[in-house]
Amino acid sequence: MRVCDCADLLNAKILVKTDSFEEDLKIACGSDLMSDVMAFSSDDSQIMITGLVNPQTIRTAEMLDVKVIIFVRGKIPDETMQELAAEKGIGLMTSPLSMFTCCGLLYEAGLRGKEAAV
Repeated sequence: MRVCDCADLLNAKILVKTDSFEEDLKIACGSDLMSDVMAFSSDDSQIMITGLVNPQTIRTAEMLDVKVIIFVRGKIPDETMQELAAEKGIGLMTSPLSMFTCCGLLYEAGLRGKEAAV
């Protein structure tokens, strides 16, 4: 699934568009806890789904090579965050849907998360 397909599926508004919008995604991670995002991140092409709107979200995405962040429940990052994301090459979108619904739709469309080691 491509990033631009995710935008359509989630009725998301693109806030910061990058070259990665045509890339195929392998992994999705949905969480408001950046420690969980770090624990369940992958080296594969991935997106982050979160309701946490602060600069730490961008910093975490940069560290983990996340291609795009999707903010849920219609949350919109401020201009400073959008500029930081653009500078770091991280795409931003906002969806009016809840995190649960976003994750469910992406899963139903074939995108998976990284499983925890048991």
